[in-house]
Amino acid sequence: MPELKDILKSINITKDGDLIDDYNKSDYPPFVVNRCFSYYPDTILHANEMNMRSDLDKKLQYKYLLNAVRKKSRFSPWLKYKLPEEIQLIKDYYGLSTAKAKEALPLLSKDDLKNIKQILDKGGIKK
Repeated sequence: MPELKDILKSINITKDGDLIDDYNKSDYPPFVVNRCFSYYPDTILHANEMNMRSDLDKKLQYKYLLNAVRKKSRFSPWLKYKLPEEIQLIKDYYGLSTAKAKEALPLLSKDDLKNIKQILDKGGIKK
């Protein structure tokens, strides 16, 4: 059973076409692979092409990317959503969930948020 890093390495660097075959093609995650390739300008069109043809067999999608993507080392971390500072302050101070903190934000004034920030300040070196 190949892992995602092995699949991406075979498409990007080694060009090993024997990694996905008829027996383990169910282990190939097309959405995740296409998302990984959507971060690069030279592979975004190939990822979009596979997204448009999601009804294709997984082995065919793998073979297309294997032969269409040029050999190159590619790495980028996943983009992650970062909560606004005010929401995080409300969550920490009141012990609320993210959804409840978003609802409570309009109820608090700027002075309230400033006081909460001072109370939760732990000191240390600021970046």
